[in-house]
Amino acid sequence: MKIISFIFSSIFAIVFFSLLLIFHPIQWIGLKIFGYKGHKFVVDYMNWFLTKSLITLGINVSVENKQKIPENTTIIFVSNHQGMFDIPPIIWAFRKYHPKFVSKIELGKGIPSISFNLRNGGAALIDRKDPKQAISTLAKFAKNINKNKWSAVIFPEGTRSRNGKPKNFAPNGLKVLSKYNKEGYVVPLTINNSWKVFKYGKFPLGIFSPIKITTHQPIKIDSLPFDELLAKTEKVIKDHIK
Repeated sequence: MKIISFIFSSIFAIVFFSLLLIFHPIQWIGLKIFGYKGHKFVVDYMNWFLTKSLITLGINVSVENKQKIPENTTIIFVSNHQGMFDIPPIIWAFRKYHPKFVSKIELGKGIPSISFNLRNGGAALIDRKDPKQAISTLAKFAKNINKNKWSAVIFPEGTRSRNGKPKNFAPNGLKVLSKYNKEGYVVPLTINNSWKVFKYGKFPLGIFSPIKITTHQPIKIDSLPFDELLAKTEKVIKDHIK
């Protein structure tokens, strides 16, 4: 199986990085000529292509959403984190909610398409070594999504799980976002199997392991004290990790 993985992974790498290189200048054109809407349109479809590129690894991605997610308010998608391929399907599946990510500052440079989007698409780039910068950036980000009625996506584990087993949720990020969006909703998401893409390490990649993202019932932010909100969110997410 690992030999087959080398073949599939080589094909995937060519497809994936070609997409990043192709969409980088298209993003620039979309932003400079058509502004935010043009840039977002390009980013949405780039992430559709990035999600579909996993087919070259024999991996299908499905998003199960049986919930009625409120509109015209801020949404905070809170999810476990298993790998870089958690992100493209979330951007595509929830594109109507304008999802913006909380990301580490290092990703803001050096990666075609991805770094450009993080710098120009409304993401929060936080420096984990500088708590003051991180809190200040999160507060500004929280106010911005409130003003624009966008959504935020946050992975409270901080770093991805390499074996699928969830880590403890850190409260600070969600606490700041909730503080400035009390009228909004937290929508828990559970991601299963994306960690298996990297079960051998960076190369070759894992194959034939379908990724599933499940949406859970929205929780009104001001309906619970923060500690209860965090505990309830963490529990429903972890209860559905398989």
